[in-house]
This record gives sequence, structure tokens and C-alpha cells, in this order.
Amino acid sequence: MRKYLLPESGHFYKANLHCHTTCSDGKCTPEQIKQIYRDHGYSIVAFTDHDVLLAHDELRDETFLPLHGYEMEINEQKDGEYRFKKTCHICLIALEPDNLTQVCYHRTKYLFGNAPSFRDQIRFDESLPDYERVYSSEGITEIIRTARKAGFFVTYNHPEWSQESYPEYMGYHGMNAMEICNYGCLIEGYDDYNPRVYDDMLRGGERIYCTATDDNHNGRPVGHPKCDSFGGFTVIKAESLDYRAVTAALEAGHFYASQGPEIRELYLEDGAVRIVCSPARKISLRTANRRCGSFVAEEGKSLTEATFPITPADGYFRLTVEDHRGKPANTNAYFTDEVL
Repeated sequence: MRKYLLPESGHFYKANLHCHTTCSDGKCTPEQIKQIYRDHGYSIVAFTDHDVLLAHDELRDETFLPLHGYEMEINEQKDGEYRFKKTCHICLIALEPDNLTQVCYHRTKYLFGNAPSFRDQIRFDESLPDYERVYSSEGITEIIRTARKAGFFVTYNHPEWSQESYPEYMGYHGMNAMEICNYGCLIEGYDDYNPRVYDDMLRGGERIYCTATDDNHNGRPVGHPKCDSFGGFTVIKAESLDYRAVTAALEAGHFYASQGPEIRELYLEDGAVRIVCSPARKISLRTANRRCGSFVAEEGKSLTEATFPITPADGYFRLTVEDHRGKPANTNAYFTDEVL
């Protein structure tokens, strides 16, 4: 019997789930972001300006959906220049279109760039005291869990740029997803394609998804070789371009992360996982242990599908499609005790 991991029905929507505008430290207005992303085939942008959760409903139409979100940064508290300090960045995307109440809010701290100009538009629970951010495993996990409880989809962002390594990120628990790719950091020279971090977290017990994002600030124009837009995207399969249909697909893991290739079908059948994709040089399988597998195209040829056997002992499995330019697309991890 066939079991679809990406739903059989629905539509694929190209999304950028990490974006900055002139509402914090980006260079493009929300209106400009809509225009340039729609021109490049995107249907969804999550507006995740630093520490300001703002609605951009005026941008919504039948072809474009703005998601409401914001990014929080929790910085190491020590003397010295900022570039020497570790930091943890997380994005919070509201699951419901009317959820515009920020969590873990402080009335006077943390806003920077243009964000202070929007302070009077921020909603928060005025009955709560100011929230002091603490850079520690416990402090960051508390923020993640508070955000999840309040109805946000939470992602962990760009560990390389943040100068975080295994001891830090393995202490964070309860997120929905991590950025397997942050293109804005990649284009600047940071090694923020992070499949190893994803596997570390999965093998450490986290059952999380992976996204690819731009984290764009648009300091360079579209067409510039170092433009930080359109390089990392998440493709969501949902029944419609309705806000709740899209966020429900996020919650369910009905998406994949890509820097180029398309994944067209993904399903289990007769004890194997089958993937159908755009032309690729290599398709590979990773599991929770040392078992893996790959298919590599012959010189001058391409792969468009592959099938790998899956057993309960694999723990989890995930697939990577690599095109002829070396650009990858990554599926989410699927745990065998849930899907077999």
C-alpha cells in the first residue's frame, strides 16, 4: 500500500520563511519584497523582522501570501566586540493569521535597526513582566517552548554564523525545525549549509523538520552576484494558498528544503521509499545509523527517480537530491516508528 510522505493532492508553493525588510534591518520595503519574490516564482514570504511581529495583510492576494513572524536573538553576555560573541537566533511564525501577540517581550530592550519605529504597533501581554533573555540551554529552550505553546512555528537559524557548535545547539529542545540552509549566510562566506547539524539533532532525540531560507536583507540589488535572495527556499504542499492551510502543512511537515532541485513525489511502498525529482546528478539516503545509499548518474545523463529499501532499524531516513550544479534539495526526516 502506498503511503505519501509529501501529500498526493494539493499544490506546491515556493516560500521564503526568513526575511528582513525596512521594518528592522533590511533594505527593501515589504511591498518591494512582495514584488521581487513574486517575480521569481514565490507564493509565500514569512516576514520575520527582528523583534517586531507585524501584519502585512495588505500584501495578500490570490497569488501571494504573507505569513506573520519575527526573529529573536539571544546573545552571549560577555565583554568585547559582538563578532566574538555566540548568539542564538530563532524565527517565530504565527500559525493563526490573527495571532499577533509577541512572546518573551521586553518593553525597553532588544529592538534595533528600524524596529524601534514600530514599537507602538507591537502587541504583548501587558500583565507579564519584562522578559530578560538568557543565553543558555535552559534559557533558549524556555523561549522555544513558550513560543510553541503560544501558537508559533519555531525554527533554529544559521548555527555557523552564530558561532554555535555541538555543545550549544544540542542543548536546545522543542523547536519545529532548523535551517539546513541559510542562503544569506552562505553567499557571504559562512558554511551555513548544515546537514550535519540536522543529523546531530535528529540522532540526539529531536524530531524536527528542516527548512532552506534566504534570511535576506537585500543590501545588494537583484541581479548582483551576491544578492542574498532566491538561493534557499522551502517548497510547501498545501491544499490552497490559505493562511491556515499553509501553516497546517508546515506543522505536518508537508514540505522540503531546496537550493535548486525540485522534489515532485515522495512516498513509501512495499518496504521502500521512492522519490521523483527534477534532473539530478545524485540521489542519496541517510538514516539514524551508518546505513546509507546513493545513486549517481552516468556521465552526460541524469536521474529523475530513485528507490531505497527502508527497515524499522533505520530509525529515521531522509533523502538528498543534488543537481548538476551541486545544488541540493533535502527532504525532512521521517521516523520509522511513525511511518512504517
